[in-house]
Amino acid sequence: MRIAIVGATGMVGRVMFQVLKERRFPVSELIAVASKRSVGQQREIEGELYRIHSMEEALEARPDIALFSAGGSTSLEWAPRFAERGIKVIDNSSAWRMHPDYKLIIPEVNGSLLSKDDMIIANPNCSTIQLLMILAPLHRSYGVKRAVVSTYQSVTGTGKAAVEQMERERNSEQGAMVYPYPIDKNCLPHCDVFEENGYTKEELKLTRESKKILGDDNVNITATAVRVPVVGGHSEAVNITFEQDYDLDELRNLLHEQEGVKVQDQVELNTYPMPRYAQGKDEVFVGRIRRDESWPNSLNLWIVADNLRKGAATNAVQIAERLLAMQ
Repeated sequence: MRIAIVGATGMVGRVMFQVLKERRFPVSELIAVASKRSVGQQREIEGELYRIHSMEEALEARPDIALFSAGGSTSLEWAPRFAERGIKVIDNSSAWRMHPDYKLIIPEVNGSLLSKDDMIIANPNCSTIQLLMILAPLHRSYGVKRAVVSTYQSVTGTGKAAVEQMERERNSEQGAMVYPYPIDKNCLPHCDVFEENGYTKEELKLTRESKKILGDDNVNITATAVRVPVVGGHSEAVNITFEQDYDLDELRNLLHEQEGVKVQDQVELNTYPMPRYAQGKDEVFVGRIRRDESWPNSLNLWIVADNLRKGAATNAVQIAERLLAMQ
């Protein structure tokens, strides 16, 4: 297949090249698309040189699939134009996630909803993906009434400039500030912009996207999203209240059997998920699984995943694999 990657030189775009290669996706041509200032240049991506194309050139090339990771405004303008040309778009921005006409897909959770007619498919927010990989199988078995989520999000979720800010701070160097405060040796309870209700967009994405993916507006989710000075991935502390009681061993086995999930939960051996060891991996890791002794039918657990891979690039490629299987 002929694949265009829009936002090819960004952090997620580069990982998309890597994941396509690792998963041996059948690619006959990769079309790298980036900002106007890069068009016509040769860029090394994953050890190979690619000429950077403009959006217009990519549109005229008519690839089979376009993987978008270039921001919401780009997706709003260009995704419909690609779709009109018969090019399937898998979009990693927030532009189409909550649109009622477009599907929001995690392949292991609701991939069965995909059809040949889908032309624009939304990739969920990175924090939503790792949460729902755990929440969805538990919801099917026990019925999730409420989840309280506290996130510990990698600076890679903000982009390359944020990583560079942190590195400069660690080297006691001055430079551009992506965040309103230093991030090294600090935690910022501020992911994305604040809305009028006092929540950030990131926190509201977790709430709204989860309801859409689960197909259940009765699942109540509230979140506090925090940026932390790590690069390996996002972590989440989650408290869940179920409609019915559960057996802890049965629940652990349920997560063991969930595709794409790896249980790391041997506290006697200090085994639990950490972003340092999730980096570069596609699984969603879960541990610290324990009954909440303060409230009936409730559970505490800890979820970690590489936000650039399963939280973005890998999930998008998995959607492409599903589309390919339908041909």
